[in-house]
Amino acid sequence: MAGDEHDVTLTFGGNATTLLRLGPFTLLTDPNFLHRGQRAYLGYGLFTKRLTEPALQPTQLPALDAVLLSHLHGDHWDAIATRSLPKETPVVTTPAAARELAQKGFHATSDLTDWQTHELVSGTTTLRITSVPGVHGPGLLGRLLPPVMGSVLELVQDGAVTWRGYISGDTLFRRDIGEVLQRCGPLDVLVPHLGGTQAFGFTVTMDGRQGADLVELLSPSVVVPVHYDDYTVFRSPLGDFVAEVAARRAPGEIRTVGRGQTISLRA
Repeated sequence: MAGDEHDVTLTFGGNATTLLRLGPFTLLTDPNFLHRGQRAYLGYGLFTKRLTEPALQPTQLPALDAVLLSHLHGDHWDAIATRSLPKETPVVTTPAAARELAQKGFHATSDLTDWQTHELVSGTTTLRITSVPGVHGPGLLGRLLPPVMGSVLELVQDGAVTWRGYISGDTLFRRDIGEVLQRCGPLDVLVPHLGGTQAFGFTVTMDGRQGADLVELLSPSVVVPVHYDDYTVFRSPLGDFVAEVAARRAPGEIRTVGRGQTISLRA
């Protein structure tokens, strides 16, 4: 579904699922439609139970230009997504996730390696998607978990970038994420995946402190936190992040968004 060329909005479905309307493009991120009480499979016999109801279901979705998938975990792409999303839907994701999705019948995938780009074009407007490296766990555990990517999204009009946002994906904080600024430029919006997720006794997503570290590192104009209270594996609630950012007087405006709500991503 085409939007106004000047609209840049996010509708929050819960967890890391968002509906992004970026100018003429409509993207769905990390589709997770499980209901409260259902369990998502995280691999190696580990499950996590959903604590909330999702605000988006497949029947509510508009026509999509693409799905943006950070990695293939059950709380980011579930059995309902496999069953309900049209198999011809373009999916921009990691090479590992693209291979698994192909086995499920999704063949319109764009598998991006680190810093590789993919473009969607509508008239004179381009949406440029750049894959950013992520680390989904410390040391050996990070190598056992599914490869993950963050994404820089850039709206380009007549050759000029008119809006730029970064979705972190499920990653721990690392100083080298600052390469986003060096390669792409300053950010209008940061969408960090938080929650302080615990798996096998280790933290595998940013908690409030690491999220604040990322805000300080990248200095975005607007921050929209997601992925913090939907599953039992989360240990760091949204309040941890908000309090940490406030205590540091970190740059940018924090815009929290409730499930089902739509907010502007313009600074």
